[in-house]
Amino acid sequence: MDHDTRIDLKNFNLEELTEFLAGMGKERFRAGQVMRWMYGRLVDDFDAMSDLSKVLRAELQQRTRISRLVPEATEESRDGTRKYLFRLEDKETIESVRIPMEGDRATLCISTQVGCAMGCVFCHTGSFGLVRNLTPGEIVNQVCAAMQDGPVNNIVLMGMGEPLHNLDNVIKALQIFYMPEGLDFGPRKVTLSTAGLVPEMLELGRRIRVNLAVSLNATTDEVRSRLMPVNRRYPLKQLMQVCREFPLQPRQRITFEYILIRDVNDSDQDARRLVRLLHGIKAKVNLIPFNEHTASPFGAPSEERVSRFQGILLDRGMVAIRRASKGQDISAACGQLKGKLSDLQHADTGGVPKLHSQEKGRRT
Repeated sequence: MDHDTRIDLKNFNLEELTEFLAGMGKERFRAGQVMRWMYGRLVDDFDAMSDLSKVLRAELQQRTRISRLVPEATEESRDGTRKYLFRLEDKETIESVRIPMEGDRATLCISTQVGCAMGCVFCHTGSFGLVRNLTPGEIVNQVCAAMQDGPVNNIVLMGMGEPLHNLDNVIKALQIFYMPEGLDFGPRKVTLSTAGLVPEMLELGRRIRVNLAVSLNATTDEVRSRLMPVNRRYPLKQLMQVCREFPLQPRQRITFEYILIRDVNDSDQDARRLVRLLHGIKAKVNLIPFNEHTASPFGAPSEERVSRFQGILLDRGMVAIRRASKGQDISAACGQLKGKLSDLQHADTGGVPKLHSQEKGRRT
């Protein structure tokens, strides 16, 4: 089948779509109409857009298209977590995870790249390397697809890839999330997680509002550089400085994600260093006990150690929340379903496929 070369309207924000339609000689308000069909009603068929003229619908059909994603595979956990594997037009794959909340509410964890270049040692996605950035449409379409299964209340950009490594496309996707004519999420409902790309963090803060989460995972440069190679370029002093400069709304905090790994970063000294490191920053700490598996040399801390670490933070007035990993029975960490299906496809006939089980450390 030939590749569809028509322009994908899902890659446009409202301003760009307005300009595009103006170039076709159409009124400016038509862009809002098309946006509301694509996102408010999740329509991808121009013929269904009944408030557009037949002439305009025919012109759009000829010159443009509305892309969509349909899950190639899904897995559902006992706790209600649902993982989607999407195959893109170039046959690459990405993953999203729907995480149930109280009542019928849900948070959706989405991807921003195919693979990742950061190389964090606890993250399975990093083992694939970076293949390419996702387009704005591919980022937004993960949300559109998940909304077919019910409302999505919060979006977290914590899936495959480093969002700030794909900054321009991510910002355009955020604009579509926020637009009343788009998906109409408030900025408080969207969180972006980064491994700590300092210049891009500054640019993000200048260009758009979003909740910021920083994958920290260590209190010394020596340990963090071992876990997260990005720290060799942007060490803790630089990272903490940009966190202090990041623009925050009243009552807004930066979330610091901290995976507790036995005998690596879980000591009392680490907890006290963490308090000092975050001094002066409006911070919230998410403590995530490492999920042990045979493919990793790391171990999980004991329950007592986790409680002790959290207690030290709480005693010093910090907001410190323990996060339980959801969807463990379906390999819901990012990169696992992709890896599992890859192994199944490459397994010898009659053989037992090896199931990947490495943990994506930045997922809430």
